[in-house]
Amino acid sequence: MTDRQVLITGGAGYIGSHTVLACRDAGYPVVVLDNLSKGQRRLVPEDVPFFQGDVGDPKLLAEIISRHDIAAVIHFAADVVVPESVAAPLSYYLNNTCKTRSLLQACVDHGVAQIVFSSTAAVYGQPEATTVGEDAPTRPANPYGTSKLMSEWMLRDASVAHGLRHVILRYFNVAGADPQGRTGQATPDATHLIKVACEAACGKRGAIEIYGDDYDTADGTCVRDFIHVSDLARAHVSALEHLGKGGDSLTLNCGYGRGYSVREVLEGLERLTGKPLPARQAARRAGDVAALVADASRLREVLGWVPQHDDLDFILKTALQWELATAAAR
Repeated sequence: MTDRQVLITGGAGYIGSHTVLACRDAGYPVVVLDNLSKGQRRLVPEDVPFFQGDVGDPKLLAEIISRHDIAAVIHFAADVVVPESVAAPLSYYLNNTCKTRSLLQACVDHGVAQIVFSSTAAVYGQPEATTVGEDAPTRPANPYGTSKLMSEWMLRDASVAHGLRHVILRYFNVAGADPQGRTGQATPDATHLIKVACEAACGKRGAIEIYGDDYDTADGTCVRDFIHVSDLARAHVSALEHLGKGGDSLTLNCGYGRGYSVREVLEGLERLTGKPLPARQAARRAGDVAALVADASRLREVLGWVPQHDDLDFILKTALQWELATAAAR
């Protein structure tokens, strides 16, 4: 460990704020950049240097990198809603792709040679097999996935041309909250299944909509690989450690290797609360695929990552506790 710091873009958001805590717990000094369009300042510890601004602003990036002697970047800042990306693709290409290009240019210009990039399983599109490894074809089914894949390509090319070593982490479905209650999913109008279901269970929403019941799955609803956000945050720390030791660039899936359907998730939450969830059937959403489960063996083998919360009930419990705590604080 050195005194050089880690810049976390989007560090006031859901996954970013958990990763701020994980980095600090591991002894990494961090700086946060967030425009607060979706993140919340209160989720970042008060003693963490914080800049409110745009990740596409080259002058601000130069100032942060210089002032804080940045050695590495963890890049979260992005838009992440699949149906929204279908409706507003150019916005997604601007925020997710063009602004990532600005960040990479700043890294190259100012000597930052390590970056951990927040990518997504959406780069795979509709896979040929339910369980997907990193070498599977990348055929995004929506602009969100395409915007992230284009950023992966830029990282690949910048690595060859400029020596920008990187770890690309392709998330599957992230859920849950910090077990100590320090942060959680606070995004306004969130669309993530478990977040929405917990809001419905707490009375923050009238009902949860089940988007499609005619998929080619066991119960007709979509199947996803849910990973606890704190386990994912620790994967970012493992990636930083790998790069800090001089490790090569990597692309790694982040998941548990098992899938749960929408109905199974809702039934799990009903068991936890002891009462039925208000739910209603709705049409399929644009850009959704039937089933997506990670082959995350490479993450375990190469980085030595061992999950601590591979349990759907625990994921649901921490997510619900966060919603109840935030409801009580209103």
